[in-house]
Amino acid sequence: MLFVSVHDRYSYHLYIIEPPSFYPLLFFRTPEGFKNSRPCPTFPPPLAALLLTLGSAGLVFVFYYILLLQRSLPNLIMAAGAGCWLVGNLLWASDTPIYRLVLWWATFLILTICAERLELGRLVRLTRRQVNWFLGGTAMLIICLAAALVWMQTGTRLVGISLIWLSLWLWQHDLARHTIRSKGLPRFVAACLLSGYIWLGLAGVWCVIAGNPAAGTRYDAMLHMIFLGFVISMIFGHAPIIFPAVLNLQIHFQPIYYLPLVILHASLALRILGDILLWQTPRMWGGLLNGIAILTFFGLLLFSQPGLLRSPQTEKE
Repeated sequence: MLFVSVHDRYSYHLYIIEPPSFYPLLFFRTPEGFKNSRPCPTFPPPLAALLLTLGSAGLVFVFYYILLLQRSLPNLIMAAGAGCWLVGNLLWASDTPIYRLVLWWATFLILTICAERLELGRLVRLTRRQVNWFLGGTAMLIICLAAALVWMQTGTRLVGISLIWLSLWLWQHDLARHTIRSKGLPRFVAACLLSGYIWLGLAGVWCVIAGNPAAGTRYDAMLHMIFLGFVISMIFGHAPIIFPAVLNLQIHFQPIYYLPLVILHASLALRILGDILLWQTPRMWGGLLNGIAILTFFGLLLFSQPGLLRSPQTEKE
């Protein structure tokens, strides 16, 4: 998204600032942890925390330049999402437990996606009132995140109401409501988006019911509804459009793309059912099939290039 949005004059900032976001992967587990097969440490090593915080601060800086170039509401909301990522990383670096800050990280992704969908709302000519409802849900989400730092359970339940609010808004006003009636790739993208909005709403309902559990199956369900059900569905829907533009690939839509999407949602539902009923076997199979669905989807993207699936004679025809 950033590579497409930032003007060429400022795009070099991405190459300088954003690499620190990837370096912490090298420090998530110490050599002693590998040697003795101990679990990953609860808190990141200082260098990893510093690099990740610098990366998120750099993203906020990039959005500052974007807003100088184009002051628009979607860009402002994406900047707010980047700010939430920065806050989450600062909390992590200050030894705050993961379960108390993970929703800050999730909000970074949620707001980035929601802002992109709001930007496409121009095509459906959103009214001022509809935009204000969206802003209300966004503002409530950020305020409730801050409240959850003090009143964890109450704040998390209010965050859940915010997620339900945003999911209902997206379901009602997103362009996907119109493109789902089309054919080919637009219909597939709409199916990914609408199914993702359902999972976002379910995650909100789960937060309202369960609050913020520190660990266990309820915590597992909350995270996977957001990061798999919502975020991965958004990636499935946008990848056939973004990858050709960014990676200079020629991807041709195939109906088989629906297969990994169905596997993703069915396996996630199986995993959530295992979480609710405390059944380990469905949880294990659901997790395995989640990974298979993601790998299958990207494998199909790779092999759907004309040179791999189509003969030269077919291309000429």
